Amino acid sequence: MPDLLNINRRFAAKSRPKVSPLAFLLFFACLLAGVAGTAALNNPAPIILGGLIGAFLLLSLKVADQWEKVAVLRLGKYAGLRGPGLFWIVPFIDEVTQFVDQRVRVTDVSAESALTRDTVPVNVDAIVFWLVWNAEKCLLEVSDFQTAIGLSAQTALRESIGRHELAQMITERETLGRELQRILDEKTNPWGITVQSVEIRDVHIPQALEDAMSRQAQAERERQARIILGTAEAEIAGKFSEASLLYQNNPTALHLRAMNMLYEAIKEKGSMVIVPSSAVETMGLGGMLGTAAISQQVQ
Repeated sequence: MPDLLNINRRFAAKSRPKVSPLAFLLFFACLLAGVAGTAALNNPAPIILGGLIGAFLLLSLKVADQWEKVAVLRLGKYAGLRGPGLFWIVPFIDEVTQFVDQRVRVTDVSAESALTRDTVPVNVDAIVFWLVWNAEKCLLEVSDFQTAIGLSAQTALRESIGRHELAQMITERETLGRELQRILDEKTNPWGITVQSVEIRDVHIPQALEDAMSRQAQAERERQARIILGTAEAEIAGKFSEASLLYQNNPTALHLRAMNMLYEAIKEKGSMVIVPSSAVETMGLGGMLGTAAISQQVQ
């Protein structure tokens, strides 16, 4: 809140009625002309007249910048808008209100320790982009529109936080910003102010909750890894079951598979595999080895 008040004071200081440098220049020119006339005629009337004309110009001549508008009150009643550029007022009869900047302006808004829908305390920082599209309504409908914008945005931000869960606020910031923009625009349009956009800059959560969420995410990843591993084991077991049905009615295929396994085991240099004699007899390897030896002797 102190930051918001400082911003509003700065805006108020910049929007106070200005005395134009041109009016100062004309005032001193009239005063110097009066002094010169008094010296030439040896009569005080020229300096008095020059001072009066200069004072009139100093009080009546105003200048508004290109992006500014100002309202003129004549005897307390609204007389119209003036600016941008040079304009005149009647001293002591016309009153100039604050100068309204019609450029896009930015207001920082924060909501500290606001509770989300799932009762999680969060600190949210947001930026509101707004501009004055109707200076007449802005000056006549609300007394301090800068403070009104800031407080309205802060209230709307807290209300929106209470309607959303923490996960939505973290992952759907654009949606939250559009909702805040709509709420604020409906409230500020009667004041001649439109809210162009609201951007959620950051969402802070307590450190203990952040650690708990990190552990939860890690546990979820471990659970997913275990599920994937179990699914792979189930698929492998199913393939083995299908293979066993094929080998059950085809002993030759089983023997060929066993021989392939032995080949894979002994193809590396320097490897040795000890096979029981019962396995050799079962697979018929003895006859095949003998036949291979006889064929080598014949050659």
